[in-house]
Amino acid sequence: MPEIPSSAIPVAMRLSRYTKTEQDEILGGGADPFGVSAAGLTWLPKEEHFGVTSDDRLLAHAGLLRLPVAIGGTETEVVGVGGVAVAPDVRGRGLARLVLAAALRHARTMGPRHALLFCRPPLVPLYEHLGWHLLDEDVHVEQPGDRLVAMPLRTMVIPLHDDAIWPSGPVRLFSLPM
Repeated sequence: MPEIPSSAIPVAMRLSRYTKTEQDEILGGGADPFGVSAAGLTWLPKEEHFGVTSDDRLLAHAGLLRLPVAIGGTETEVVGVGGVAVAPDVRGRGLARLVLAAALRHARTMGPRHALLFCRPPLVPLYEHLGWHLLDEDVHVEQPGDRLVAMPLRTMVIPLHDDAIWPSGPVRLFSLPM
């Protein structure tokens, strides 16, 4: 596993842009860099981007997007977290924690009380270790053609404020997933 030079301490920061080229810099090319194409979903692009860099190399990314949602019939908003990626050669060094911490610090300023993400089952333990909670409820998301589908990936949430408690009830995202 290549070392990150000690002179190049990884830094998490807000990115002014995040392009396909930058995604490829982290994950390499490929038709399915996040391993979710089998879900057959159309995804929204993120609006806010955070990255971890070292020696001018982008090592990790997380994106944010404010989304309308109904939880138990009550309409509100969440901060959607997506596009979380860490370059394979530097995984296991806390970079996911670093980039998500920067993204969630910003998410706390955006207004919603919770952040929500969708992930493949093998990643659930990582996110649980980082403080995220698995939802047991089905989450329905919009898809092109006015379709409403049950999210086939696992849904996780994290409070953005100390007093935030996730309400009970069915969850419906009033948009494409992020």
